Amino acid sequence: MTHRRTPLHVWWQDLAMGARFAFTGGRQGWTRTLLTGVGVGLGVALLLLSTSLPGALAARTERGDARSWLEAPRADRPGPDTLLIAPARQTYRGRDIEGTLLRAEGPDAPVPPGLEKIPGPGELVVSPALKKLLDSRDGALLRERLDGRITGTVGDEGLTGPAELLFYAGEESLRPSEEPSSRVERITGFAYERVTEKLSPVLVLLVVLTFVALLLPVAVFIAAAVRFGGERRDRRLAALRLVGADARAVRRIAAGEALAGALAGLVLGAGFFVAGRALVGGFDIQQRSVFPADLTPSPWLAALVAVAVPAAAVGVTLFALRGVVIEPLGVVRTARPGRRRLWWRLLVPLAGLGLLVPLAGRGDEGGQFNRWQVSAGVALLLVGVTALLPWVLERLVGRLGGGGPVSWQLAVRRLQVSIGGAARLVSGIAVAVAGAIALQMMFTSVEGEYSRDTGQDPARATVSILLGSDVTQDAQELARRVAQGEGVTGAVALRSLSAAHRVPAEDGLVEVTVGTCEALREVAVLDSCKDGDAFLASGSQRADAEGMYGGSAAPGDRLFVGNVRGYDKEVAPVPYTVPAALPKVSSRPDPTGNLRSGLLLTPSVAPGATGGYGSQQVFVMTADPDGDGLERARTAAFKASPLSTAMTLKQTTWDPGYSTVRIGLFFGATAVLMLIGVSLLVSQLEQLRERRKLLSSLVAFGTRRSTLSLSVLWQTALPVGVGMALAALFGVGLGVVLMRAAAARVQVDWAPVLALTGVGAGVVALVTVLSLPPLLRMVRPDGLRTE
Repeated sequence: MTHRRTPLHVWWQDLAMGARFAFTGGRQGWTRTLLTGVGVGLGVALLLLSTSLPGALAARTERGDARSWLEAPRADRPGPDTLLIAPARQTYRGRDIEGTLLRAEGPDAPVPPGLEKIPGPGELVVSPALKKLLDSRDGALLRERLDGRITGTVGDEGLTGPAELLFYAGEESLRPSEEPSSRVERITGFAYERVTEKLSPVLVLLVVLTFVALLLPVAVFIAAAVRFGGERRDRRLAALRLVGADARAVRRIAAGEALAGALAGLVLGAGFFVAGRALVGGFDIQQRSVFPADLTPSPWLAALVAVAVPAAAVGVTLFALRGVVIEPLGVVRTARPGRRRLWWRLLVPLAGLGLLVPLAGRGDEGGQFNRWQVSAGVALLLVGVTALLPWVLERLVGRLGGGGPVSWQLAVRRLQVSIGGAARLVSGIAVAVAGAIALQMMFTSVEGEYSRDTGQDPARATVSILLGSDVTQDAQELARRVAQGEGVTGAVALRSLSAAHRVPAEDGLVEVTVGTCEALREVAVLDSCKDGDAFLASGSQRADAEGMYGGSAAPGDRLFVGNVRGYDKEVAPVPYTVPAALPKVSSRPDPTGNLRSGLLLTPSVAPGATGGYGSQQVFVMTADPDGDGLERARTAAFKASPLSTAMTLKQTTWDPGYSTVRIGLFFGATAVLMLIGVSLLVSQLEQLRERRKLLSSLVAFGTRRSTLSLSVLWQTALPVGVGMALAALFGVGLGVVLMRAAAARVQVDWAPVLALTGVGAGVVALVTVLSLPPLLRMVRPDGLRTE
């Protein structure tokens, strides 16, 4: 009794036959499947990493919030569950070190996440990355600063990432103060409820562009990978026609083979993802790192990748076979192919423009972007590069004559026969370069809106050290000691106090600045100055000396200096009489950009001890902004006052949201660049493997290997040149459209455009050079041997 085969049964049998061909077709069969699996697997791994990144960054933020005390419950008095805490952030050789000073006031004081207990006086608990730095030769100067006894390391739950530099130090001298400038807090727990600020429309546009520009090349690479071995596959399908299979059956068999390769790619991609995730902990980009365990894709995104990749592989295979007639005696593809049509290739980028052009001007304050519309428009414009590249290559190569050296003739003839393979080799890098150019143009055009001039002058001072209230020595003495250090060209100290005509006072205060003549010249224009002089500075060009607190002083006035607000009842303000000689001078911004007013006093006419009230600041100038002299100055300040703040002066600061987008771009661009190089190498090796017999035949007939090597270089150089030209054209066009959408001034900086185009061409050239050794092994005459 025979069973009638259903259409579903027929489909299943044909797909299964194609899968068997993929894995049991001899060495050539499994080699082709392996190459396809590697190409697809690399793309799948990057997709999984990309879908895992938002969750990993969210986990970083959650751990950072868990150890924060910005919104922690406070206590007014010491208790069994109170903890004194203060920030002690440090900078070392351009790297930020998160530091915290602790003193437990009771046995039940809260312990920061990642610590087993609160460190005692002179003890340190450090992150593994900081311990590694302290133990290294590069950390010698840092060991002088953080010289406490290391009693433990911070656990993963207390770190934002494995490469974070963090320490907790026990400090017995911590004392809370009611003064607003006090940095010491008394808390009973750790808590911070982050309020996520919405990104501006322009930043949303940048985020969307970044994701599309980085992930679209991955999709192009996957589509190219599933077509590895296309010519051999078609000849094998012709043999199936000879034994009775119809045209639909061979297409189903081809789909089954592609599906098997894609499934192998999913397995390899999962393996690459696990291996890559294990290596992620060793990467540190701009002091941002993530734990491997945090890189876990959401289940629905992983399921989407698992379904989309095989479906795309089948779709691409069937699309590639649409113009191929597979007959029992051969494949019509071997004849001269028909000319490619232009009209539909132009529709793709035009559709993208149609979606993006209506968004012009939406980047103003009240505008919003439809993210799906932006994503589709950008994707269609970038896909237009891959659509137009084969047509442009066909027209260009078709016009090339038969003259020139033999290597040139071989390259041109090969391109004329197989334009599609050459275009697939370059299309991925062309899309990546076009997206990178558009991103660069966008970042360049809008960075002015997200940067702020701090008013600081790094040319006058490298670092500003604000000493804490626990300082154990005079700032003038500290400045003299720092100035003697190697690499330090100068250091000046200023002491700032508040004065009032009567106490307690909340307004009508007079600013008092004490320093040497050299130091006072940093805050005022002084024609002449000697110790014993006093001046009345105006914060503007006005004749009066009314300061920022609304107070003023005149020669002979009797003032009170120090604790004029009456925060501490046990510390009395110091009486002071203003000198009779008090010339008026104009203020100038100090190196941090602050404009001071009020009394400027040299040390001999300054008030005496004020009970710790007031602030002391040291400006340090170094010959090298990143040299050892600066680190010694920071160390001296930390030794003098663990609560001191050493702020490196910078002329410009960036919006946090903008900085986050740029950091994400660096992460993604690094991963995509690695994928580009490896995938191109795999693709190049696959094409050489398919032409192994042809190349061996040429060598057997006397063709020199150098000629074949040059022909391979020419076959790469021509498509790369055309691809990079199209990438530059589409990248600049996309950048201009997006700048109009962001309401930014349209400007094209050609230097980055040319640099990115050169990087893309350089990647392909490097891959071609790396493929030459395998080429030389393949072109031996024994390559004609067959099974």
